[in-house]
Amino acid sequence: MQSQDITTNDSESIAELLSGSGYSDKAIKYFLEKADMGSLPDADQVTELTGPCGDTMKIYLKIEDDRIKDAKMRVLGCAGAVASAMAAMELIKSRTIDNALAIKDRDVYNLLEEIPDQKQDCIRLTIKILQKAIQEYKSNNINNQQGE
Repeated sequence: MQSQDITTNDSESIAELLSGSGYSDKAIKYFLEKADMGSLPDADQVTELTGPCGDTMKIYLKIEDDRIKDAKMRVLGCAGAVASAMAAMELIKSRTIDNALAIKDRDVYNLLEEIPDQKQDCIRLTIKILQKAIQEYKSNNINNQQGE
């Protein structure tokens, strides 16, 4: 029981620090909950990308009938990178791959509501890996169809 109290206290301390640094409550929630953090063993597309700041993201997409059925992301990076990645995973689920490809930085930013200015690159990295993964999937899918 006591270890859970420590976890709750730690989360509250982290939330206070992030709030003081310019993160919205919604962005903090994405960071703390990490609802879509992880991997998908049966993913149709897996793509990894490291940003100029050293943050590394790996995206896992499960796609059926050109629609994203599930998406997970593993992130080795700062709170801005984690929050951006989790927001993007929420945005793309159930969308067609073309609709997901059209998601822009501002869409993720609007969902997060507020992150510090110096963390805008985290959103750009998230969009970059999403676009790269979908382009790779489309390219591989076209190549597979041509090989049939």
